[in-house]
Amino acid sequence: MTDDDAKYQPPPSPLLQQAPQEPALPFQQAPQPPDAAALVARLRAQVEHAVLGQREVVSQVLAGLLAGGHVLLEGKPGLGKTQLVLALAKAFGGVFGRIQFTPDLMPSDVTGFRLFDMKSQTFQLRRGPVFCNLLLADEINRAPAKTQAALLEVMQEQQVTIDGETLLLSPPFMTLATQNPVEHEGTYPLPEAQLDRFLMKILIDYPDRVSESEIVARSAAEAPGASATKELEVVASPEDVVRAQAATAGVQVVREVVDYAVAIVQATREAKTVWLGAGTRGAIALVRIGKAIALMHGRQFVIPDDIKAASLPVLRHRVQLAPEVAMGGQSMDEVLKIIVESVPAPRQ
Repeated sequence: MTDDDAKYQPPPSPLLQQAPQEPALPFQQAPQPPDAAALVARLRAQVEHAVLGQREVVSQVLAGLLAGGHVLLEGKPGLGKTQLVLALAKAFGGVFGRIQFTPDLMPSDVTGFRLFDMKSQTFQLRRGPVFCNLLLADEINRAPAKTQAALLEVMQEQQVTIDGETLLLSPPFMTLATQNPVEHEGTYPLPEAQLDRFLMKILIDYPDRVSESEIVARSAAEAPGASATKELEVVASPEDVVRAQAATAGVQVVREVVDYAVAIVQATREAKTVWLGAGTRGAIALVRIGKAIALMHGRQFVIPDDIKAASLPVLRHRVQLAPEVAMGGQSMDEVLKIIVESVPAPRQ
């Protein structure tokens, strides 16, 4: 790490903003922000017009988009999970696909299938909803394991195999899956292998009182069938997003910061409060989201605070607590915060 890095005092990370007095767009404070940062600002403005009181969540979702990963949204009913995805889809000019997961959903309903056409006497390909740029997998834990597994290939390799033929998806491709943490009857928990495919697990909580009052006032004034997302504008194209993702991948990371990310992941494996620690993919995800945070701040280099800011959404679904800790009532985030603070950050 250079001397300039050590002296740099970063603005508050967009993933950790909670105080209402924070600047509306902290990453715009950087001089001459790159095109990617301007793109994020336009997307943020559109999404936050439809989704109030979830500023930190919006920042995390946009970081996942820049990093080219998939996001799992978890929150109680009625907190705007689907609304957030629909708003991003409207602001993003790519192809949008939606799957409502139910217990009777089949893998072919997700990926597609070949149907015999009697008129032409040939098998015709019927592409599934995964052939898109932004996929909403609504209530993903409602479908059985074989249907959930239909997403593994497309999430990892951005391709689909139907009857032995491999079909590539057009970039970019992002899956935003939602699930309800309080209703477990008739659900199928995602296996560890599929959870690891998600770059981040983002928790949506209740909005503050001012935002909730505004949400209620807006909704009560809308005509039946109206939606705030209908007023949003398309402010990005698939090509814009691909360029922003390439710019994010080009953000510099010195070896000391990489070692810091690896040390955090290894600390989750060594902690006595953890039964199953994060794997190497967790360290990769930390660095990728760290790059996205840096770019959102208008920087071309990652600092340790970026890695620390990414630690909770990146690791909370990759770690399992020890049984005695879970029974004691300690939450995953509380344990992870202690682990992250126990790892010294590089200063020189």
